[in-house]
Amino acid sequence: MSEKRSLTAERRTTDFGSAGSRRLLRKKRIPAVIYGKKKTPIHLSLDAREFNNKMRYFSETALLEITVGESKYECLMKDYQENVMYGEIKHVDFYEVTRGQALRAMVTLTLVGHPVGTRVGGVLEQVMHEVEIECLPKDLPDAIHADVSHLGLNEVLHLSEVVFPSTVKILEDLTRTVASVKAIKEDVAEEEDEEAVVGVIDEASDADEDDKATK
Repeated sequence: MSEKRSLTAERRTTDFGSAGSRRLLRKKRIPAVIYGKKKTPIHLSLDAREFNNKMRYFSETALLEITVGESKYECLMKDYQENVMYGEIKHVDFYEVTRGQALRAMVTLTLVGHPVGTRVGGVLEQVMHEVEIECLPKDLPDAIHADVSHLGLNEVLHLSEVVFPSTVKILEDLTRTVASVKAIKEDVAEEEDEEAVVGVIDEASDADEDDKATK
């Protein structure tokens, strides 16, 4: 396990509740909990400096190793609470995974390449940003890369066309649209037509008002 994705924690056995959490935070430690295989959650405290320094390497699909005394836990960071005003992490939730047992996770879809359609006035639009997959913890990817370089004007990339690792099972409808390239000239033309119609209506209204004024 990479050092960037390893944390050292201390077990909490007493002083729970909001008051206990505030006392920990004043000591530059972050309250945390590990859910998962055991029915009883494991309550911990993390060193705030270590966590903040490594947090940018964490995601819902990044496997972490948490060392508590002589015990080690493979986990995913599922959620955290933050005091945005002070830039302070107040609590972290981890989920323990079981080595050799498949898990489900939402993984980021990242578009790669420059569509040929964008060279002739098209605009790339990403429709799907995450995909649900199932795999073993060791095979969990940080992201799935979808190549859009071949997309022309008004063409669509479906999930079925995205190349996934052989170790990953897709749990989504393969007909879903991941990205498309739209011709913005058509949109501009439609807007101009709408403006022209509005202009005609305005002119007609003005003419009616003039007629009424004349009468």
